[in-house]
Amino acid sequence: MPLPRPSPPRVLWADLRAFLRNRSRHHWIAGLLAVVLPALIIAGFIIDARINIMPGEQLIYVESWQADRSDDEIKAAQEVRQKEREEALAERQRAFQRLEKKLGMDD
Repeated sequence: MPLPRPSPPRVLWADLRAFLRNRSRHHWIAGLLAVVLPALIIAGFIIDARINIMPGEQLIYVESWQADRSDDEIKAAQEVRQKEREEALAERQRAFQRLEKKLGMDD
């Protein structure tokens, strides 16, 4: 069985215009929503993929030490840094305790 001959573009456009002319208003609204809503969702994904995906610039501080320092110097420097960390932690705890009292959350 042979295939039918293709229609010329002029006939196809006329057929499409006739089809669209006979549509009611709610068909147009539903068709518009069927196109717009997925487009908005895809646009949202594209915009979201471009925002805040790269980590910010990170600075790493490196201390330079002498190669011939003794174990006692190393231990003393570690104790100083540990004491600084503990003081910073204690200050942070005091700040949260002040906030707790200010908000009336203390027992």
